[in-house]
Amino acid sequence: MKFFFPPKQRGYLVHLALMAALGLLAVFAAWNVYGVPLDLRFSLFIALFLATFLPLPALAYRVYALSRASYGLDRNTLRLTWGLRSEEIPVGDVEWLRPADDLTTPLALPWLRLPGGILGVTRHPDLREVEFLASRADSLLLVATARQVYAISPADPAAFAAAFQKTVEMGSLRNAESRSEYPSFVVGLAWENRLARGLWVAGLLINLGLLVWASILLPGLQRLPLGFDTLGRPIDLAPAGQLILIPLLSALLALAGWLAGLFFYRREELRPLALAVWLSSALSSLSFLLAVFFIVTTPL
Repeated sequence: MKFFFPPKQRGYLVHLALMAALGLLAVFAAWNVYGVPLDLRFSLFIALFLATFLPLPALAYRVYALSRASYGLDRNTLRLTWGLRSEEIPVGDVEWLRPADDLTTPLALPWLRLPGGILGVTRHPDLREVEFLASRADSLLLVATARQVYAISPADPAAFAAAFQKTVEMGSLRNAESRSEYPSFVVGLAWENRLARGLWVAGLLINLGLLVWASILLPGLQRLPLGFDTLGRPIDLAPAGQLILIPLLSALLALAGWLAGLFFYRREELRPLALAVWLSSALSSLSFLLAVFFIVTTPL
């Protein structure tokens, strides 16, 4: 199979720069939350932390997806790969291939896009739905099948078009089958595993319970110990509002563990590792729950 790749350098630069900026802002917000009394500033720093930290996993996945992006072509199959998204199309099912610039009506781009990641589905009055698996908006090629139209961006569109035309002229050696894979496929596959499902539910319930418990405790507290000396005596008394950081940190670590487990679960030989990650994530959340118990029951 011959592979063609989309331009990647600009996408890497934009995504990594954005991740660095958001990471610095998240660290700044987390640093300033510590020691701030429970007032408007505390709420603003919490909101800033969430707004800058939560997009980081999505951006990290987009970088990973761009690193795996390719358009493979042989005499039987056209394979479009973008991260966990994969589409295998029998060459005989491709009705036509042409540049997007040839369209009479301009092609609408997905509204949420960045250089290096133009992904999503839009509608075109002449083409039905168009799914984008591209890194740039210029020099797009459209690949049409009876079911779907795909917009791709090989670095050399002319070379890709020429290779595809040559493949069509040579003819297929066998009847290939179409196959589609989506990132959600991994979630559904893991959900069918009883142990994985139990660990997910356990982690979710522990984190929800931790958040509710901390919210109930907050109004009746003034200051809390967030550290102990070698004799077990509390030190570093902090405003009671700091307690909310514990369920917040627990939830963020649980989310990171869930995503890491899904990454490993894609491959059958790594599924025990994925289950171990989800187990450790649930135990980590339980340790945060115990931490709150010890903090609120420690005499000052």
